[in-house]
Order: sequence, then C-alpha cells, then structure tokens
Amino acid sequence: MIGEILAVLASIVDRLAGFTETDLRLAVTAFVVLLGAGSVVVARRVRLRLRERFHDNVADVAYTATVGLVLTAGVLALLVLWGVGDDVSQVLAEFSGPISKGVTVALALSVLGIAYVANGVVKRAIDRFADDHDTITEHQSEIVYRVCQLTVYVAAVAVILGMWDVDLSGLLVGAGFLGIVVGMAARQTLGSLLAGFVLMFSRPFEIGDWVQIDDEEGIVTDISIVNTRIQTFDGEYVMIPNDIVSGRKIVNKSRKGRLRLEIEVGVDYESDVERAAEVAKAATKDLDEIMKVPTPKVVLKEFGDSAVTLGLRVWIDKPSARRQWRARTAVIGSVKAAFDSEGIKIPFPQRELTGREESGGFHLTEESAAPAPTGDGPRSKSEGVGEGGSDGISEEVVEE
Repeated sequence: MIGEILAVLASIVDRLAGFTETDLRLAVTAFVVLLGAGSVVVARRVRLRLRERFHDNVADVAYTATVGLVLTAGVLALLVLWGVGDDVSQVLAEFSGPISKGVTVALALSVLGIAYVANGVVKRAIDRFADDHDTITEHQSEIVYRVCQLTVYVAAVAVILGMWDVDLSGLLVGAGFLGIVVGMAARQTLGSLLAGFVLMFSRPFEIGDWVQIDDEEGIVTDISIVNTRIQTFDGEYVMIPNDIVSGRKIVNKSRKGRLRLEIEVGVDYESDVERAAEVAKAATKDLDEIMKVPTPKVVLKEFGDSAVTLGLRVWIDKPSARRQWRARTAVIGSVKAAFDSEGIKIPFPQRELTGREESGGFHLTEESAAPAPTGDGPRSKSEGVGEGGSDGISEEVVEE
C-alpha cells in the first residue's frame, strides 16, 4: 500500500518536473487562494452551528478570528512562495518597534472582541431573567441592557488606553469638568433622564394603559428615557417630558382591569325617592355593557336646586374609552325608559323671576326760595339740597 502511494507521488513529481518554476508558483498560488476561500466558507457554516449553541456574539468573534488567521497565513505563504521571504524576515528584524505596536493593536482588538462577547452574554442573561419574571417589562430589560452595554465598552476602552500608556487621570479630570458643564447646560434634559429611570422601575403605567396625566388623557404608546407619548381619544399624539410626568398626578384607569362609572340622575322632589332608586337599579341590572359582579348600586347624593340627585354606580371590565361610553349610553337610555314607564319625573332646572315696586331711595328736590316778608322786619332765607341739604346744615341770612 505504501509502495503504491510512493509510486503515485513519484509520478506526480515527474509530471511537475516538466513545468517551469513560474507555472508551479502560479499553481500553488491558485491552490492557496482556493484553500483560503474554502476556509472562509467552512468558517461561515461553523458560525451558524455556533449560533445555535452559543450567543451570536461568540459565533461572530470566532468567525472573525478564523478568517483573520486564514488570510494572514495565506498572505505569508504567498510572500514566501514568490521569493520575498528573505525580504520579509529582514523587514521584521529592522522594524521590531512597529511589530510590537502591531501586537499591541492585536491585543486591543482582542479586548474589543472579548467586550463584544461579554456584551452578548449579558444580553442573553438579561433576556432570560426577564422571561422568568413577569413583573419586568421588555422596555425595562432593554434599559438595563443598554446600561450594562455602556459599562462593558467603557471598561474595554479604559483597558485599551492603559495598554497604550495613556494617562487616565487627566481624562477623568476633564470628564468631570465636562460633566459639570453639561449638567448645568442641560438640567431639564438630565432631569427628564432621571425621571425616565424612575418611571421605568416604579411602573405607574405601562404601554397600552389608559391614563390621565394632569389634563391629558389617552392611551400610552411609548415610554422612553426622555419622554412619554400618549394618544388621546381625539387622535392626537401628545409627548410629555418625564420630569413633568413624575411631578403630576397620574390616574391609571386600566391597571386593575375594571373601572367604576358613576352616572347622576335627578328625581323630582314630589316623587318617591326610594322607589326611584329601586327602578334605576332594576333598569341597570340586566345590561350587557356592565359587570354583574360587583352589582350596580344606587345612592342618594345630594339635594339639588330642582331635584334629589341619585348616583348610579356600575362597573366595566377591561376599561377603555369605547367601553366606558357604551356603558354610559346604555345606562342612561335604560334608566330614562324605566322612569318614563313608571311615571317618575326627571325635572329640568327651573328658576322663578319676581319683581317688586321701588320704594325708598334718594329723592332730589330743586332749590326754592322762600317768599319775601313784608314790612321792615328781618328777612331770612333757607338753602339746602335734598332733604336737609347735602351736608345736613341749614344756613340763615339776616339782612337789616
């Protein structure tokens, strides 16, 4: 068997002896190129297998490293093949400094690769933890991942700078001053960022909840680090900064999965209030738009201007604006029809306007002179405005 193999090799050598040196080099070059291309194809297939067993980042790093080694080996082989091996060794001997820098660059790339792999491992760990805990939303896990990703890459960059003998103390001092300047210039933005993290973990609402934030009411469509977006029932998209959201009253109407509605109706003072309450309760009992449990209730609320006010309290499940208005419409229509059939009057506001004749008040009188006296006796004159004059003082003028 061995003899046959040696015979085949000898025949191949005899055939190759007929080729020139250039032809042999070309043939070997083609073989090296084909070998490199085949190695790349095999590495791609291996990467697919690695992705099934490990994280995508691990497969990507292994694929990149393999392709880099194959290309480097192929280039060196071709250099040696075409007679530049001695020149290469001479260059390597003369430029040992740049080679050491190249090794440092390779190590830096290795650190980046490790950071990339660690980033993938952290991503998978966070995803598994979020899948095992229903209280953690997808958005919260994404925020945690981004923070961890930033931490990993910052640490990798610090290690690489240390390899290049870069003084990190000056960078840290500069980063501190830069942080102070940026913090003073973007106080509102930083406040929104901090408020965004608080909202992410306190979770007063989630995407899809029906909320009322201050004067805005609608469905939450997005929660980012900087702002919260809601869609109002008028079809408007409202973007509210998170620092405003955290400082306002938040009403979540869909958190518990059910919502109580209260509808007021007035009953005439001359009607039997207890009977009206029973009729209203019976009218809402069989409606499909409201929940059977808890059962509807009717309470007496207040003495109104024209009627006694009843409060009809009903519950709906899976709260939404559409369900709310459907329930209100059904309850109002049913109670109105029941009151009409039972002869219970729902009074409308009434006002009585009365008038009275004017009496008293101020009277203005014209100035009048007293008749002149006869004879040589004294003559007097009284002057005044109104009753007793404007200042209540009577004046007497005596003439001789």
